[in-house]
This record gives sequence, structure tokens and C-alpha cells, in this order.
Amino acid sequence: MEPGTDDFLPPPECPVFEPSWAEFRDPLGYIAKIRPIAEKSGICKIRPPADWQPPFAVEVDNFKFTPRIQRLNELEAQTRVKLNYLDQIAKFWEIQGSSLKIPNVERKILDLYSLSKIVMEEGGYEAICKDRRWAQVAQRLNYPPGKNIGSLLRSHYERIIYPYEVFQSGANLVCNTQPFDSEEKDKEYKPHSIPLRQSVQPSKFSSYSRRAKRLQPDPEPTEEDIEKNPELKKLQIYGAGPKMMGLGLVAKDKTSRKKGLFLTPLGKEGVIYPSTVTMKEELSGNWKVMSALPKEDLSNSLEPCTKMTMRLRKNQSNTQFIDSYVCRMCSRGDEDDKLLLCDVCDDNYHIFCLLPPLPEIPRGVWRCPKCIMAECKRPLEAFGFEQATQEYTLQSFGEMADSFKVDYFNVPVHMVPTELVEKEFWRLVSSIEEDVTVEYGADIHSKEFGSGFPVSSSKGNLSPEEEEYANSGWNLNVMPVLDQSVLCHINADISGMKVPWLYVGMVFSAFCWHIEDHWSYSINYLHWGEPKTWYGVPSLAAEHLEEVMKRLTPELFDSQPDLLHQLVTLMNPNTLMSHGVPVVRTNQCAGEFVITFPRAYHSGFNQGYNFAEAVNFCTADWLPAGRQCIEHYRRLRRYCVFSHEELICKMAAFPEKLDLNLAVAVYKEMFIMVQEERRLRKSLLDKGITEAEREAFELLPDDERQCIKCKTTCFLSALACYDCPDGLVCLSHINDLCKCSSSRQYLRYRYTLDELPAMLHKLKVRAESFDTWANKVRMALEVEDGRKRSLEELRALESEARERRFPNSELLQRLTNCLNEAEACVSQVLGLVSGQEVRIETPQLTLTELRVLLEQMGSLPCAMRQMGVVKDFLQQVEDYQAEAREALASLPASLGQLQSLLERGQQLGVEVPEAHQLQQQVEQARWLDEVKQALDPSAQRGSLVIMQRLLVTGAKVASSPSVDKARAELQELLTIAERWEEKAHFCLEARQKHPPATLEAIIREAENIPVHLPNIQALKEALTKAQAWIADVDEIQNGDHYPCLDDLEGLVAVGRDLPVGLEELRQLELQVLTAHSWREKASKMFLKKNSCYTLLEVLCPRADTGSDRTKRSRWMEKEMGLYKSDAELLGLSAKDLRDPGSVIMAFKEGEQKEKEGILQLRHTNSSKLSPSTTAASATSICVCGQVPAGVGALQCDLCQEWFHGRCVSVPRLFSSPRPSATSSPLLAWWEWDTKFLCPLCMRSRRPRLETILALLVALQRLPVRLPEGEALQCLTERAIWWQGRAREALASKDVTDLLERLAELRQQLQLEPTPKDPHTCSSAAVSDRLRKGNGKEMTKVQGLLENRDSVSSPEKVAAGYDSHKTDLEQLSSVLPQLIGPVLELPEATRAPLEELMLEGDLLEVTLDENHSIWQLLQAGQPPDLARIRTLLELEKPEHQGSQIRGQVLEKRQRRQRKVDLGRKSERIVQEELESKKARSSQIKPEEGQDEEEFQEGTDCENIFMTPPAERNPILKGNQNNLQENDSTSTTPFHSLTPLVHLSYPEQQEL
Repeated sequence: MEPGTDDFLPPPECPVFEPSWAEFRDPLGYIAKIRPIAEKSGICKIRPPADWQPPFAVEVDNFKFTPRIQRLNELEAQTRVKLNYLDQIAKFWEIQGSSLKIPNVERKILDLYSLSKIVMEEGGYEAICKDRRWAQVAQRLNYPPGKNIGSLLRSHYERIIYPYEVFQSGANLVCNTQPFDSEEKDKEYKPHSIPLRQSVQPSKFSSYSRRAKRLQPDPEPTEEDIEKNPELKKLQIYGAGPKMMGLGLVAKDKTSRKKGLFLTPLGKEGVIYPSTVTMKEELSGNWKVMSALPKEDLSNSLEPCTKMTMRLRKNQSNTQFIDSYVCRMCSRGDEDDKLLLCDVCDDNYHIFCLLPPLPEIPRGVWRCPKCIMAECKRPLEAFGFEQATQEYTLQSFGEMADSFKVDYFNVPVHMVPTELVEKEFWRLVSSIEEDVTVEYGADIHSKEFGSGFPVSSSKGNLSPEEEEYANSGWNLNVMPVLDQSVLCHINADISGMKVPWLYVGMVFSAFCWHIEDHWSYSINYLHWGEPKTWYGVPSLAAEHLEEVMKRLTPELFDSQPDLLHQLVTLMNPNTLMSHGVPVVRTNQCAGEFVITFPRAYHSGFNQGYNFAEAVNFCTADWLPAGRQCIEHYRRLRRYCVFSHEELICKMAAFPEKLDLNLAVAVYKEMFIMVQEERRLRKSLLDKGITEAEREAFELLPDDERQCIKCKTTCFLSALACYDCPDGLVCLSHINDLCKCSSSRQYLRYRYTLDELPAMLHKLKVRAESFDTWANKVRMALEVEDGRKRSLEELRALESEARERRFPNSELLQRLTNCLNEAEACVSQVLGLVSGQEVRIETPQLTLTELRVLLEQMGSLPCAMRQMGVVKDFLQQVEDYQAEAREALASLPASLGQLQSLLERGQQLGVEVPEAHQLQQQVEQARWLDEVKQALDPSAQRGSLVIMQRLLVTGAKVASSPSVDKARAELQELLTIAERWEEKAHFCLEARQKHPPATLEAIIREAENIPVHLPNIQALKEALTKAQAWIADVDEIQNGDHYPCLDDLEGLVAVGRDLPVGLEELRQLELQVLTAHSWREKASKMFLKKNSCYTLLEVLCPRADTGSDRTKRSRWMEKEMGLYKSDAELLGLSAKDLRDPGSVIMAFKEGEQKEKEGILQLRHTNSSKLSPSTTAASATSICVCGQVPAGVGALQCDLCQEWFHGRCVSVPRLFSSPRPSATSSPLLAWWEWDTKFLCPLCMRSRRPRLETILALLVALQRLPVRLPEGEALQCLTERAIWWQGRAREALASKDVTDLLERLAELRQQLQLEPTPKDPHTCSSAAVSDRLRKGNGKEMTKVQGLLENRDSVSSPEKVAAGYDSHKTDLEQLSSVLPQLIGPVLELPEATRAPLEELMLEGDLLEVTLDENHSIWQLLQAGQPPDLARIRTLLELEKPEHQGSQIRGQVLEKRQRRQRKVDLGRKSERIVQEELESKKARSSQIKPEEGQDEEEFQEGTDCENIFMTPPAERNPILKGNQNNLQENDSTSTTPFHSLTPLVHLSYPEQQEL
């Protein structure tokens, strides 16, 4: 078994070189320099200088290519051998009708090839079985011992491999064609059919492939198929024998198989026609039998129906046909029912004559042993890569490559470690289970698609930067044709060698083990993308690598001897290293070069999406390797890319153009080549061939001058034949040309043997020209004749070396160094004697360096005229030195005298030691003057930076007593100043702020320091701001009115930013926090959840209600924040909001505008038709933006606009209390909660007035003014004023009478007992009680019960409801019984109530009087059945299933309990208010009896009323006041009807 992927050990790294810019400028010279080191590894990596970054020149949009397809496990040599073996054995079983299923052993698929190979190595199957060595076989396969695996391997070998091996040995064996039926866990093997997918086409005679299986015709139907399929019975074309139209098929008789007869259907005359002689019949289960009939029966066949009957007509008589069907083993034709026919060769065998004999007729296609052996031993086709069918651009290929890598590793491409990719690559190529396919854009011609490097062209449209890289020697388009390169002497553009190839890779795409053509160098540059991993083997181990690969995979090299030249085969580096092959590796990153040396095998793969470019080049040292490569090619009979002899002769023809090193190398090669040519031509003479003719071989195509024996391209000479003009041979194979006589053969030559030495001599002169020049240089440098040459003479020698392209030798380097040294001396002399300004700017020479310069000029091997100038200048400098010493000795001197002397020394351009001492004296004097000016009290204070700079400068000044004293004083002052700065900084940055008094003390003390301190200044400014802030606070606190919240917030924000401790700030923050808390409490009370309104907008009246804008547009503006607030629409500015009078005045005006606007809006909306009757008007738009049409639309009771019921919050009919078992209030429809206000009309939660009063009490305690508080006061006054008007209207006599009638009717409906029989109705008791009333009441009640015969009474409805019926069904069944109106409201009574109702709906406050008026108006009109049905439809989704209903009921009960607890707290406050109002009004009931009677009458009614009187003190007081007979219209709180709303929609939310 192969080692796992975890066992892969990366080979050692190859050498990596980083040339300097000087080395990088000569590419081939640098490669020659590193060759002794890098050649030992075979490959090396070169990192260019960091700023060498050529631009990418490919036109990305026009770059389109078709990649190769690579299946990874077919690349590795050993894995391919295994796959080929599996394909062969799979073919063996497939042609016998079975598919190969590979068994699993120890949770891994069994390596059948390794098993077969080890069995053969151990002596074969019989020997292993005899010696019982299967456990040893399992051990060699790396299976753990002690698990009886040997027996399992023997079983698998016998079942799968042994039959195949026996056939391979040539024995006549027929094996079971179904050997895998019991192996349920075996993995079915699908043949790779490698040759069919490669660019090398498979043999036309091969019939084995998966494609072939798909093209096979469908099998003929069997008798069982006929019986199962009635359609087949209607056909007349199946089976042997004549067929008649209109006759059905009959099944074969089971005995006919033995008799060899086939009973055909009856004809029209009822005759049974005999069948034809049937050679192969496919019966049920595809059984094959043979039947032989007398030959006279053959004439009765009307139709050719089988394959055998077709064969009968192929030029053979019936007698021959009968005689040919005999068994090939026993030569007998009897027992034809056991005679088998081969489907390929038509040979016949008895099943009992086969070895071993078959027990029965096999199913499916059957082939004889001879055909099976021929098919299995067919040689493999050559392996190669196939091209993909899809064309890519760089972008599309990159997207595919990155997507593949991300999907494979499940992490981003840049996060996959290179080590992980490397291990996974070698695991995949070694796996026979996993077929991973990748694509590789390899060998893309840069001539056609464009190079990645800039290329110079005649257009000249390159930028200067691109031009530089286009001419660089490292440009792969330039390197092959450099002067030192051999390939520049080849005229043809050889793609891949002289012209670069491009490579676009993806992860796992690989290049296999290979060496370059003609064993040349190669260079690869990675333009961009992820790394490319390389493996290399040095040239010394090339033959060893070839030997190892041939020894490990001989099967591949037997069929392809030149396999390693095809670039299609990999082998694991660990495998090679284990057999002694040295391997190195490297990761080539973007911007790096990889060099491969002659005959160095290399391979690798790509880590991901990248773009590379590669080309070959040859240097002088390659020539011997190139000659050896030609000999190697001659032995392999491989074609050459170019003629090596032609290349050598072409360079020898023009030796003056050759580089000297190249000329020397060419001379050596030419000498060897001439000697060999002499020997070969002599052998022709010895053979007796004397005819010859000159031939310009370079003008012939390569295929016309190739040796027919070894395929070598001939140039110097070749042997041809007059009688065989189609071929020629090189002189090494003169005996392989033809069998013609030697007299008919002749020599074709390019040069005579006299011309070749002449060419060799020219090369020698070129190679030896260097020696002559070297002697001249040596004599000049060493002054052997005692005469110094002039500088011009030395330059002439250097120019000669450059023109004749001499090598960069040590002598040339000495000459160059001498010239450089002489020119440097001349340059220094010219600098000394040049102008004064230039001298001051240039670096100065020391006196010692000047003397050294003079000595250096005297020691040079050339005569220099500038020596006299240098001597005179040296004397001038020495005179200045003496004068400077005298000045220093007479100190103290004046600053001006020292400065003048120092400037003179600087003008000389030479640094003398005394000049440094002068410079120190000048610097000391200047520094002391600066310190004195900085500390002068009359001058402006300097900053800390200035003091620090003086101190730093003083540290650089040479030490002296005066300097040290000034430095100490300055340091002390700076320390004190920094301490105060730190203290001020601490005060500015500390969390614990200091009071103003502390800061004043700090500032007062810091004023005495004569330095400008920035932190002290910042502290002073902060203190000034704090004092101004305190003054502003005092002014606001002592004003006539409470301060506004905005002003306090601004002061708090300013105070927090000040680095001063302010006592007033905490008080202001507390006031602001209290105000915000009140505003938040008010917002929670008024605003709905996620409301788009602010609290101030809700509290202010809507002044723009009647504008032309639609509600939809206003709603969307609210949502998007574009809508103006009500405060802005009231015309209130920020200044007006601070004035309470302005707020109240604007509020009053807004109320009037709101009322006028809503009336106008109602008038406009009332003209729109109902959506349920017709399509709504185009101006009716719901909040969702759609037209509310059809069922489910609701009309707002205030603005009369239409909305979708699903888009808004609607009243809930089921929020009312459930009826009791003895009453039926369902028919009191006027009490149902059907009132609907749209989201724009009901903008808030509308809390109760009592809650608002408690909020106002909290507002009075605030020492801050809020606009919302003043708006709330106005809203409360408006609500109380409206409440008084409403109570006055409800207390009028007409309205009171109506309320009493309505209460009696409700009481009667409640008190009527439930009948025992729910299906009968008797309402006599109710009728009797109602007759006691006046006529109007009787009319109303009779109207309610006028359908008593057809509609059940309310009691019957309540009692007759089944427990399984839902609330929805109850209300739906009640709807037909609702009759109205139940009250007659005169117009004089209705109009004031409707006006009050309108104004009450505008209030954002909940008042009980509002609902009382609404109930009266409802009772005075027919029931709105359309709205009720709409509400029921909208509540349907909420009442699906008993479990959901229970959950909803439980939530409502919890909500009700919370409301009860809230109202309990409100009751206490309300009772106190009511008691005070009752005492002030001095209104008492006349008799307690009246109050008791009224209370008794209302007790039962309050069962279904919310809120109950006992929970609402206002209602309780009002109920008592209803009994007062002497109440007047001026009573501020008139009595309310006990018919309070069932549930008020105060929680409606959008």
C-alpha cells in the first residue's frame, strides 16, 4: 500500500539568489556566476531587486485561450499503471457481462494491482496457496496482522484477479460471469478509458469504451417481455419464422428449447409455419440456445428476423452453414441446446467442453476464450492531454479557478497554506479513488496572444518606463537573443525556445517531469497570482531518475519509450528520493524567476490562479551538453528542434561577431565536430562510395534532411541514393539507407574537408586575440619598459576590449580600476581649483586626504598633468593652518575676527584641524547671545519649545565655564516651567474638577515664570469661560419665569465641557433630568408604540387637516421625516415656544383651524362611493398606497376616508364580555364596539382625563418650562370644556328620556330567562312588560321581535348555542336578527349630538361622555351590517383553533387585570375630585328611595358595562345625579347614562 499523504516530506529547498542592481544588469553574466552553486541542485530561484517590477502588458480583454484538461491521478506514473491495470481487468469482466466492483478491506478499497504484483513476486497463486503465505501477502500490503486478512485477500484474488491472470497466461478458462453478486459493500469501478480522452486518438479497432456501451443497440425483447407487455403481442416482426399482418405473437413452448423448434403463430389459413434455422435466440432472461433444423425448412422463411438469418445469405450454401456450427473443442454438432455461439468470432462451444465446463447457458453477451484473450491483450494507446471545449478569458478562468479552490478547501483562496496544498496534491495524484479534474492553460504562444512583458515595436507607443523594461535583459523576449546567447544565431522563431510561452494555472494544475529540448536552460517568470511549486533534479542524476521511473513503471515505458519527453508523467518526489534521486523544491512567488539548468529534470504544480511566462536560452557553457543531447536523441530516434551542427557552423562563419567566451567554446566544439566528420567521411571511402555533391542543407525543410534511421537533422553531410531519392541517412547509419549497390549511393555535403579547417582557424584567431591585448595591458599597468602611458592610451586599450567584446577578466578589471582611480583624482583636482561657490557646497577634503591624493597621483601607472596644481594648493593650505594656530593662541579674540578666519578656511575647500577649533569658539559665542536674549525680562516671553531647543543646542556646544553656567540656569528654569505645565495639564485633564478658586491660585503663581506656558494659558481661558457660565446661570435662575428646557440643556452641555468644578452644574443637571423624566412619562402615556409623531405634535391640534394633500401623502411624509410638525403648522417659532401666551393663543387658533379642516375633509370624503359597491374613487388611497376596494374596506367615522381593514387597527367585536347563561345581550347591537378611527385621526393612545390630571400635577412641581407641558394644559382645558358641554347635552330632558328608553330595553333583554327548549321561542313575558310602556317603546320592541316566528328570540339564541360553536359563529348567526333603529332621534336632538361627537373625536383624550353620545347616535340609526361583517372577516384569522383562542383569551385577561390595577390607583384621585365638586355644587337627591330604585335598575345592566361604576368614581357620581329631579342645565357635571360603552378603542394602534 502507498504511504498516506501525511507521510509526504517536502524535499530540501533549492538555492535562492538576490542579485544587487550591479549584478542584475547582466543577466547571462549573473547566471554564469551562480552556475557552480545552482547547477548542483538543477534549479534555482532568483529574486530581482525590490523596485524591478515590470508592468503586465497582456491585453486582458482580448486574451482568450483553451486550456488542457488534467485528471490528477492519471498524471502520476505508478497511479496510471494501477488505473491501466484496473481498466484492463474491468474490460475483462465487462466483455463477459459483469462490472468490476472493487472490495473494501480495512475501510480502504483493495489495491488490486499491488495485490497482483505481490502475488507474482511471491511465486504465483498456486505457490502461495501451497505454502499458506497469504498472511505474508497481507503484511506486504501493510495490513495489520492478526485479523485473518490473508484469507480475505485470497478470496478476493480468486474471485477477481485469478481468472484474469489465467487468461493472460493463455489458458482456456471461462469464469463465472457474475462474480460480484454477493458483494454488496464493494465499490463499482468505472473504467477511466484514458486513451479515449486524450489528444492522442485511440486505435480504431478498439471497441472497449464507455462511449461504445452507450452506442450499443437495445437488446431484443424476450418472451417474458412479450408476456408482460401487451403492446409487443401486436407486433409481427419479433422472433424467427414467417410473420403475417394481423396475427399476434405467442409465447415459446418450453420444450421447443430442447427440440430446437420455434412455434410461429397461425396464419390466416390456420397453418403452423416452421421456423427458420435460428442460430441465436434470446429467450426469457437472455438465455442463448442453438437450434438446427433440416436445411429444407430454410426455404419456408418469409422474413429475415435474426442476426443469424442475415448471416445465412452471405455467399454460403445452407450445407456449409449447417456444417460450420460444430463445437471447436470436440468437432461435433450434436446436443445443439448446449451449443454456445461467440458474439464476436461466431465460434461454437459446448458448455460441457469448456474448461471448466459451464453448468448452464450464461446470460447476456458471451465471448469465447480466444476473443477474451485478444481483447484483454490489446496494447495501450499513448497517453496525452486532451483540450477543453470551453474557451476562457483571464477573468472567467480566474473566477472558475478561485471558485474551485474555495469550494475544495472551504476557506478563502489566500488563507490556504502552501504546505496543505502540496500534501493534498500528492495525495490526489496517488489516489485511485478520487478523480479530481483541473484545467491548465499551458504552452500558449506569446507571438499570437502577446507577451506579459512590454515588447518594443515599430509603433513606438511605449512609455519611458515600459521602454526600459522592454529592453531589459531579464525580459523573456530579449534574453534568448542576447549577444552571449547561442540562440540569437538561429534565424527561425522557435516557439517555446526563442519565443516565450504563457501559462495560466489554477490550483493543482501541474507540469510533469521533463527536461528542456536540446537540454537547454529555461527561465520562468511568475507575473502575478498564487505561487508555483517546483521540484528539480540535477543533471548528474538525470539518468538515475530515468532508470528509477522505468524500473518502477515498466508497463508505461514499454508502450512509450520516450514517455519522459511527452511531459505527461509525474512521480512522487518522496518515491524518487527513497531510491537515491536527489530532489529539491521551491515556491515561486509573483515577481520571481526560476532557472533550470541543462538536463535538469523538473516538475511542479500551481498553488492557485496565476500567470507565468517561460522561454529557453543557451550560453557558451551549454554547447557540450547540446552535443551530448544530439547523441542522446539519436539513440532514442527523437526529432531535433534544430540542427546542432548548423548552429555551430553558422557561428563559426562569423567569428568576429561572437563573444570571446562563446568563440572559445565554439572553437572547441568545432574542433571536435571536424575531427568526427573526417572519421565518418573516411568510412564512406572505405565502403567504396566516391560520388559526392554539395548541398545547401539550411535551405531544405527539416523533414527533407532527417536521417530515416535516427531522425537526426543532417547538415554537414548525409548519404543518399540515386535509386531511393525519398530518404537519406546520417553518416553514422550508412548501412541503413537501402539495399542498393554502393555505386548508386553518394555523399551530400555542405562543406569540403578543406573549408572546415579554414573556419576553425578563424575561430582560433578570434579566441586568441585576447592574448595579444592582454600583453599590451600588462605592460602598461606594470610599467615594464619604464615609461608611464598617458591616460588616453589606457582609455584606448579599454575601448578595444569593449569593441572586441573581450570577457570580463581580471586584467580588464585592473585596467578599469586604474582608469577609474585616475579619473577620480582628476575630478578631485578640478573640484579644488574650481570657483568659490562650488567649493563651499562640495564635501571638503582633509589636509591628510590632500596629501594622500598627491601621493596617489604619483603612484598611478599613468602620467598626470595635474600634479603641479595639487602641490601649489597644498602649500596654500599649510600657510592658512599656521595663521589659524596663531589666532587660537591669542584668545580671547573678537567674534568677527574668528568668523572671518573661519570663512577663509571654508573657501579653501580643505578641512584643517585648526578650523574645527575656530568653529567651536564661534558656536559658543552665538549660543550665549541667544540665551541672553531669551531670558531678557524686557523681551517677549519665549515658549517652552524655544527653551528646550536652546538647551538641546547648548548640549552640542563645546563645554566652557560660561557655557556650563548658562546651561545650568536654563535647565533649572525649564524644570520649574515644566512642573507648572504638568500641574495645569492635570487640572485640565483630571476627572475630579477643581473649583475656580484653586485654578485662580495656580494661575497667579505661574505668572511669575518668564516663560510662555500653553497649559497655563488654556487654564486661564477655561476659568474665564467658567465665570461667564456662572453669570449666565445666575441670570436665568433669577429671571421672572422658569427657564426653558432648551436653555438649561445648553448650559449643562457647556458646563460639562469646562474643566472647572461648578456647583451649579449638578443642580441644573437634576432639573433637566426631572424634565426629561416627565416628558418620557407623558410620551409613554400618549404615544403609541413606534409612533411617527412626537409628543408635542400629538398634544397640538392639527391645523392642516383640511389641506389638499391626501392622508396617504401626509402619512408617508411622517414616515420619511418630511412632514412638518403641528407646532410648526401652528406658526410657533423657537422664541414663541418660550412664551406661554403665544403657545395658548396659537393653540386656540389651531383648534378652530382643526375643526374647520375636518369638516371640509369630511365633506370631500363623503362624496366618495363605498368601495364595496363600486371601485373607489381615485383619490381614496389607503396608508399602504393602494386603492381600498372591495370587501374588507373600512370608513373612518371622523374623516370619512376609506382604508383597508388589514392595513389599520380596527375595533375588536370579541373584546366585549361574554354573555351569561341566563341572558342574551347579543342583540343589543348598538353597544357593540364598531367605532373606527383611522391612524391619522387617532394619533395617540388617548389616555383618560383623570390620568392627564395627575400628569399636570407633576408638571406643576417642575422648575422648568416645557412646550409639551403648556400644550398639555391647553389640551386638558379643551377637554374639560368639552366635557361640560357634553354633560349639559346629556342632561337635557329629550336626551334623558331617550337614555331611559334605551336602558329599559337593555334591561329587558338581560332579565328575560333562558327557555329550556332552545328550539322554541316564547317572548310573552317580554312583550307584556314592554306593553306597559308608551307607544313608541312598544313600536321599538315590536320592531325588535317582529320576526319572532322566523327568528329565535335573544334568549333562544343565547341558550341554543352549542358549546362547539365559536364566538364568530354566534355573532354571524345573530346578524340577520339585528333590527333598527331602536330610537327615533329628532333632528333638533341629533344635530347638537353629532357636533359634540365630532369635537370629542378630535380630542386626544378618552371621555366617557363621548361614548355615551356615540351609543345614542348608533341606536338612532339602522345597524351597519356591512361594517360588522367586515370586522368579523378581519377577526377570522384570530379565531382559528381552540388552542389559539385560549391563548388569546388568557392574554386579554392578563391585560384586563393590569388595567384594573391601574384604574384602582386612579379611582382614589377621582373620588377626591368628585367629592369636592359634589360639595361645591350642593346638589342632593330628593329621596334616598329614588336613588335606591335607580341603583337596583342599573345593577343588572352594569354586568356588561365597562368601566363599572364602582371602579370609576366619576361614573358613580353621575349615576347618582341622574335621579335629581331639579337638576338644571347649568350644572357643570350632568348625569351620564348607565349605558356605558362595552369596550372603548382607546388602545387602537396603527
